[in-house]
Amino acid sequence: MNFTRKDFPEGFLFGTATSSYQIEGHAFGGAGRTHWDDFAATPGNVVRGENGDRGCEHYLRYESDLDLIAAAGFDAYRFSTSWARVMPEGRGPVNAEGLDFYDRLTDAMLERGIKPCATLYHWELPSPLADLGGWRNRDVAGWFADFTEVIMGRIGDRMYNVAPINEPWCVGWLSHFLGHHAPGLRDIRATARAMHHVLLAHGRAIETMRGLGMSNLGAVFNMEWADPADETPQAQQAATLYDSYYNRFFLGGVFNKEYPADVMEGFAPHMPEGWQDDFDTIAAPLDWCGVNYYTRKLIGPDNGPWPHHHEVEGPLPKTQMGWEIYPEGLYKFLKRTAAEYTGDLPLLVTENGMSNEDHIVNGTVPDRARIDYLNQHVEQVRRAVAEGVPMQGYFVWSLMDNYEWALGYEKRFGLVHVDFDTMERTPKDSYYALQKALT
Repeated sequence: MNFTRKDFPEGFLFGTATSSYQIEGHAFGGAGRTHWDDFAATPGNVVRGENGDRGCEHYLRYESDLDLIAAAGFDAYRFSTSWARVMPEGRGPVNAEGLDFYDRLTDAMLERGIKPCATLYHWELPSPLADLGGWRNRDVAGWFADFTEVIMGRIGDRMYNVAPINEPWCVGWLSHFLGHHAPGLRDIRATARAMHHVLLAHGRAIETMRGLGMSNLGAVFNMEWADPADETPQAQQAATLYDSYYNRFFLGGVFNKEYPADVMEGFAPHMPEGWQDDFDTIAAPLDWCGVNYYTRKLIGPDNGPWPHHHEVEGPLPKTQMGWEIYPEGLYKFLKRTAAEYTGDLPLLVTENGMSNEDHIVNGTVPDRARIDYLNQHVEQVRRAVAEGVPMQGYFVWSLMDNYEWALGYEKRFGLVHVDFDTMERTPKDSYYALQKALT
């Protein structure tokens, strides 16, 4: 790597991240059914129809996985809790095995000197709640607050930091407008409601955790830089709207108590009644803000229904996902977020990484492309620090290869290679390069 700890301020955190459904093995430990199980069981939704039943068997192997985190020299581990593992019906009865698992996981992190950084929800909504409308139903905010009370009532006293919901754009737009993730809807009314209710649930969870006496609470937003596909005013307007519903809608709701006017042109007829009255809850004060960043998109106009635009293939080198590698976008987001939304609030890069076609070669896993990607993006974090952005940490996505949602198990984001037949873990060259930089 082109950096070491000495290049960052005292106390700057380096961590890695995963999510529950992607690694734990949802068939273990009495977990309830989720809308991802249903989505994957529907032909055509997921590559080869794969699901999270086995994941990486982290439920069974968490101690050795935490050993890998500790050995790499990471300070912190950003993990997520599964709502359906803790409350199989989404409401009511609690699965003691699920709570016990997160209790053991937390203690095992602390025993290794790893700071536990929890995300309450990373997309696996319990199926019984999906039956009731899921994120389209305003009651989801109360259900989520109840789940927050149960899980953080058990492990909240030992968390370093907590964020309620990972990547609200994915929960709302990707899943209800584009239909690429569970519940697989393509419905603007469902989208408008889901995007509002996910923020309402975020706020209710923050209030609940404050009530438990917890601190160091934040929010995690995925951000995607948008540039116009050409120099026409129409393309500029299209890119601006993409930026508004992807990035500014959620930041605006949480930090400015407002949604962008250009998004509301499309959403206004579909918003739930009384939505304007929810901003005091949505904007519950936070202690930090997390940015997940991977790529940018080129956006061009079209004559279709609102939002009247489409993605155009860009010229930059791409990852295995087909995503352009655009490190400067991370710097731009860190600068803009601090300047326009968060001010002096600490910022963390809560996810950054790349999918690469990695293979074991003579017992090692060469992944020079990932090392280059991480170097380029960490350099942009250093640039932001040098210009006064209050950066607090950087987390690599992901610890290990895992279930990549609708793309099944074929896209590999991990620092550690996983053989999905044997579940054998093999650290990649990027893992060892980070280990050298951090230790």
